Amino acid sequence: MPLVRQPSAQADGSVVRDSSKWTVSTEACKAVANVTADVSVLSGLYLYCGCWDAGHTSADSVENPNGYFWHAIAHRQEPDPANSAYWFRKTGKHPIFPKLAAEAANSGYRHSGEWDPFAFIQYCEAAGRRPGSPDEQVAIAVQLLEWQLLFDY
Repeated sequence: MPLVRQPSAQADGSVVRDSSKWTVSTEACKAVANVTADVSVLSGLYLYCGCWDAGHTSADSVENPNGYFWHAIAHRQEPDPANSAYWFRKTGKHPIFPKLAAEAANSGYRHSGEWDPFAFIQYCEAAGRRPGSPDEQVAIAVQLLEWQLLFDY
């Protein structure tokens, strides 16, 4: 699961924001499109496979905390931290937050007790500016935990 929608920062420190350079597996997107499942589940699958547009569209059609959560993840990957925060505010305190907080701490993410999705947005933003860093690796690992917990919920 990608930390961000576009490739990591370039060697000169610049970040590619040109959507033509985003890597998407069209085969993966087509495979997910053929899955019969709840739209919320499809959103998670699309995002996991890097099919951002389809994941975003799916999440946008789910009017409940799970859909809002997937929508927030999509915008965190975009990256659009303000929009991600908006969708996390709509999500509210999700039932997976306590387990996510515990598992994230076990993965090396330093936080203060309760899960704070807004702090994690900022952590991912900072980690994304340091490709290959330990923080980027932790952010990716925690994002995968988050995805697994939400997908299984």
